[in-house]
Amino acid sequence: MDADSLSREVTAPGQPAYREIVATFGDTILLPDGRIDRPALGRRVFADPDARRRLESITHGAIGAASADAFARLSAAGHTLVVYEAALLVETGRHTTFPALIVVTAPREVQLARLLARNPELTPADAGARIASQMPLDQKAAVATHLLVNDGDLDALGREVTRLAQDLRDRFDVGVPRQTNDDRTGRGDAARSGGPS
Repeated sequence: MDADSLSREVTAPGQPAYREIVATFGDTILLPDGRIDRPALGRRVFADPDARRRLESITHGAIGAASADAFARLSAAGHTLVVYEAALLVETGRHTTFPALIVVTAPREVQLARLLARNPELTPADAGARIASQMPLDQKAAVATHLLVNDGDLDALGREVTRLAQDLRDRFDVGVPRQTNDDRTGRGDAARSGGPS
């Protein structure tokens, strides 16, 4: 389950969080079709810690409610392991509500390159501000139950993920997880946190 996907859902036009964001930040953060211009809003809040706190106070509750609903649906469908991906899980203290915490680590320069590759609308300064706004990875790693090192190529990452998946299956005594077509669902009752990677 991906907190960023949930964020996009709860901030879609017509949603309560959308209305509150527009009331707080004005309609200059909207695209012509009425959707929130996420890069423009991001530039604003990552340059202003008070603005970021205001945005987080609006979105975190809505994302939390949406994730609780999604966890309930997955549980009812028989899923025994769900991985919840959220960049700010440790910062919010929510990591303590999960039985495991996976922190993905990568050197800062790798994080920056990957963030820019995924978000071509960002400048290097924008991307650096986003990384700097998060808790340093070494502090997150200190509270992790599992570390996933993501500083190599996709093959190396695949080996790390395979190792980690087996560790989680062993720890939680579950069989091979079922795959779903819902790109927000994963396979663990664990949480994943990390910086842009």
